[in-house]
Amino acid sequence: MGLGLALLTVPAIARTVTDSAGRQVEVPDKISRVFAAGPPASTLLYVLAPQDMVGWVRAPRDTEKPFLLPATRELPELGRLTGRGDTLNLERLVAEKPDLIVDFGSINDTYRSLADRVQTQAGIPYLLIDGRFSNTAAALRLLADVLGVKERGETLARATEEIFGQVDRVLAQVPADKRPRVYLARGPEGLETGSRGSINTEIIERVGAINVVEGLRAKGGITPVSPEQLIAWAPDTLITLDRGFRRSVAQKAEWQPVPAVAAGRVFLAPGLPYGFIDAPPSVNRLIGLTWLLHTLYPDKAPGDLREQVRTFYHVFYQVDLTDSDLTRLLDNSGG
Repeated sequence: MGLGLALLTVPAIARTVTDSAGRQVEVPDKISRVFAAGPPASTLLYVLAPQDMVGWVRAPRDTEKPFLLPATRELPELGRLTGRGDTLNLERLVAEKPDLIVDFGSINDTYRSLADRVQTQAGIPYLLIDGRFSNTAAALRLLADVLGVKERGETLARATEEIFGQVDRVLAQVPADKRPRVYLARGPEGLETGSRGSINTEIIERVGAINVVEGLRAKGGITPVSPEQLIAWAPDTLITLDRGFRRSVAQKAEWQPVPAVAAGRVFLAPGLPYGFIDAPPSVNRLIGLTWLLHTLYPDKAPGDLREQVRTFYHVFYQVDLTDSDLTRLLDNSGG
């Protein structure tokens, strides 16, 4: 792929945007086709400007489609440039003729280098946006400004700030020694997780709980653990993303010594169309904060969880959930 191709695709009218990595990126004044480099960016793009999506990183499953706008449900699966299992080559990317590539997540030399290389080789502007949870409102405003949807970005950013504010108001009522000790049990065996500070588990800390996993690091933020480690950590609460694990953990002998299992405090995080806790670690976690408030602090969380979930889906995902949808979404979640 040569420079000639790049020159053909650079717009005549452009402006300069400083992305979260401090890169100066020339973007078109009008953007109508956007490619998301990975699942977190795909979710961010969907909530802000679904009309601009050129496709999905992974096509929605049938169970997920009712929770997405009809116009987006059948967009093609294009694969991903970043994250585990990158699957998209540059030729396919260029063929889609996006005006912009967006990535949302960790900012480090690896992602910075990839963005520079793809932008040079494909001739498509490539923005890196800081995906830390605490940066969510700022990320919404940044991308909304670039895409020309500032009003929607401001609406979502303010809703984000209200959710964080609600969390802080609840936590002010819960002494430090009353906070739950939580283990995020990922995978069908529950033996992969994120260490304290990982982008995959930072929601646990943001809701005031103690992530019992500390000091383990792995590429991508997810790390394997052993049953022995888990028993030593002695979490009093398990959060899982896997319905099968939630159903079977009480019968697994190696899990019996874990206090959370003995006490029946194993909660299944809802996951339609996106995970409430992770998968991906994106704006979808905002409703996860609300769900965790009701799950971990049931006597302190304000309002009705079902109505709060319904409102979030209306505002962020632009879909109106029926009572049946809500029941299916929250089934066995414990929230």
